[in-house]
Amino acid sequence: MYAIVEIAGQQFKVVKDQTLFVHRLQDEEGSTVTFDRVLLTENDGKVTLGAPAIKGASITVKVEEHLKGDKVIVFKKKRRKGYKLKKGHRQYLTKLTVTAIS
Repeated sequence: MYAIVEIAGQQFKVVKDQTLFVHRLQDEEGSTVTFDRVLLTENDGKVTLGAPAIKGASITVKVEEHLKGDKVIVFKKKRRKGYKLKKGHRQYLTKLTVTAIS
């Protein structure tokens, strides 16, 4: 069984006991969160599609930890102009573990 759910503006395909990283959530570490914006579910070949979300469907996740992602380097250069710009960015993330799909 799997589900497609919208979390923090992004869509994720989740299965039970899966670990995923999403944009930083305000919930505390160790807490349990329920997301009810489930767009699609599949159970033994039976697909249920929402319009846009399935009523009564939800997933429950546990917030494992808050962390920062890998550094992304942004480098811009225009040749023969003496223009170089180097910037870095690390995204704030939240690690979630799916505990139940209902």
